[in-house]
Amino acid sequence: MTTFRIGEVAELLGVSADTVRRWIDGGRLPAERDEHAHRVVRGVDLARFVRSLARQPEAEHKLSSARNRFRGIVTEITKDAVMAQVEIQAGPFRVVSLMSREAVDALGLEVGSVAVATVKSTNVVVEVPGGE
Repeated sequence: MTTFRIGEVAELLGVSADTVRRWIDGGRLPAERDEHAHRVVRGVDLARFVRSLARQPEAEHKLSSARNRFRGIVTEITKDAVMAQVEIQAGPFRVVSLMSREAVDALGLEVGSVAVATVKSTNVVVEVPGGE
């Protein structure tokens, strides 16, 4: 059975260890004690918790067939005469989008604004850290 320490959960979700502790103390995220009396979260419980977070409605959420949504903060915008590159930091993930300059201007994107990167792909590679 896979288990995660509080620090590992925090790193995976892009939050602080204190936030994870509050979720556990508040009963939102189940945890148990390991042989050293440290709190750990079972992988299956973490997956259930993360799925429940993903189901929470966002303000102005639009219907879409894309399921991969990364809410974050715009950290960089590079524009030329026609195109733009927008970088979003979504938790521990950096998402980069190439779009028209006109789209960036129409959306009112600027460094520091909140944005949601929605990704739909026909090819997704899944890797296991440390796997061969």
